[in-house]
Amino acid sequence: MRAKSSCFLYPHSMELPSLAQILDAQAVVCRYMPPTPQYCWPLLSQRLTTEAWIKHENHTPVGAFKLRGALVYVDWLIKTQPGLKGVVAATRGNHGQGVAMAAQLLGLNSLIVVPHGNSKDKNRAMLAQGAELIEHGLDFQEALEFARDLAIETGFTMVDSFHEKLVTGTATYALEFFKSAPALDTIYVPIGLGSSICGVASVRNALNLETRIVGVVAAQSPSYSLSFNRKQVVLAPSRTIIADGLACSTPNPEAMEIIWNNVAEIVEVTEAEIADAIRAYFQDTHNLAEGAGAAALAGALRNKHNLQGKRIGIILTGGNLDRETFLRVLA
Repeated sequence: MRAKSSCFLYPHSMELPSLAQILDAQAVVCRYMPPTPQYCWPLLSQRLTTEAWIKHENHTPVGAFKLRGALVYVDWLIKTQPGLKGVVAATRGNHGQGVAMAAQLLGLNSLIVVPHGNSKDKNRAMLAQGAELIEHGLDFQEALEFARDLAIETGFTMVDSFHEKLVTGTATYALEFFKSAPALDTIYVPIGLGSSICGVASVRNALNLETRIVGVVAAQSPSYSLSFNRKQVVLAPSRTIIADGLACSTPNPEAMEIIWNNVAEIVEVTEAEIADAIRAYFQDTHNLAEGAGAAALAGALRNKHNLQGKRIGIILTGGNLDRETFLRVLA
């Protein structure tokens, strides 16, 4: 059954996109990339002791689901902001890659701000997609504040990491998944800032399904889990190393409202469990999963004693794992 809540309304609360809006977004996304596959891998199902379907968002042109939302967001900006000069984004990697590629495909300049020490592989990918890359700050929050100032200074438009257009774009993978896989009892979705799980909730509701949605966070970045359990926005330090895509210390209030109303539970997984899930994907499917991308599988493995006889869905959100981390995990 769906989680219910009638409280925690914000002055500018975001409505989930309708099926018509998601279909419009799908038309935009499909101009630039094909649907990603969903497979039921026998070895992975044996490991989980249940029938498990994986949605492979690691197979997009940027190796992660973020391109979908970026395409829809930038397409909307072009249509609503005549004379748009360019876009700015702050990122640890995948959001920036999505924005950079969307901007390049749609004929815009992009400025991407990353904190010092960011993944060299992700930085190289953003540069290859035509972005001007700027390193600033010790963490994502400092990079984000600098990016917002940079947008004002340059006259470019800021592409935030959580926005209704990102949710609508992200929902396109959920629409593909729910329509192509058999009926799912439960679906496991990682939570960074929340666009992915909100997109899944949008489609689940739009199709009037009863699929149970489970969010997964890194135990070393527990702000969304704490907020979910306490029914209020809770800030918490983010210390995850292996899952930088889940490194969030400040939950988005609009995302939290949607999560409170649509998500059944949130599972915390350790760094070791995420590493185990990365190895499991490689051993059982020969797919590469980054830490954030493997988190949903880690959550399902933690819950596997409750999954017998269920058919579950797991979102592999991205495969942009740098070489050093992968070798360390395999060792």
